[in-house]
Amino acid sequence: MTATYTFDVFTSLDGYGAAGGDCTGYWGKQGPEFLAHRLAQYGGEQRMVLGAATYRLFARMLAESSAGDDVRDPWVTRMTNLPATVVSTTLEGPLDGLDATVVHGDAVEVVARLKQESDVPLRSHGSLAMNRALMAAGLVDRVQVTVFPVITGRTGLDPVFAGGADFDLELLESRTLDGRIQELVYRPTLH
Repeated sequence: MTATYTFDVFTSLDGYGAAGGDCTGYWGKQGPEFLAHRLAQYGGEQRMVLGAATYRLFARMLAESSAGDDVRDPWVTRMTNLPATVVSTTLEGPLDGLDATVVHGDAVEVVARLKQESDVPLRSHGSLAMNRALMAAGLVDRVQVTVFPVITGRTGLDPVFAGGADFDLELLESRTLDGRIQELVYRPTLH
C-alpha cells in the first residue's frame, strides 16, 4: 500500500509563505474555526516529513516561544508531537523539540521509500524547496493551500511555488474558515 503524501502550506493571496515586519505566522488573521479545524486535521495518526531548514525553524520557534504564543497553539503542539522524518544532508540526530528521525539522502528517494513503507499518511507543513522537488517527481498526492486574506507585496518572504515546475490542479476540497480564510486541496499533475 502506498501512503498518501500531503504538502500543507500557508500563503498570502500573492503567494508568499511568510512576511517580515510585524506579521505573525497567520498574518494576524487566525480565528477559532481555523484553529479548531487545524487541530482536527492533525488529530489522526500520520507522519510528518520536514526538510532541514523547516526543522531548524520549528526548533528555534519552539525554543523562543512561551505559553500563549501562536507557536504554542494546540494544533502546532500536536504537529510537533507527531513522529517526523527530517530529510537532511547536514543534521545529525537526535533532534531537540520533535519526535524526529534524521534520514540522510535525496528527498525524492527518501519520500518515495517512505510512501512505500509507511502505514500512516505522510504530511509536510512548509519545507518549500523540498516539496517543490517532490511535486516535480510526482510524489505529492495532495497540495493543501491555506490562503490568508492578505497581500504582502512589500513584506512577503518565501514565495511558495517560485522556481517550481508547472502543474495542473484538480480541486478536491475547498472551505472557508472564520469567514475569510480559504483552504483549497488539490491533486497536482505535471503540466
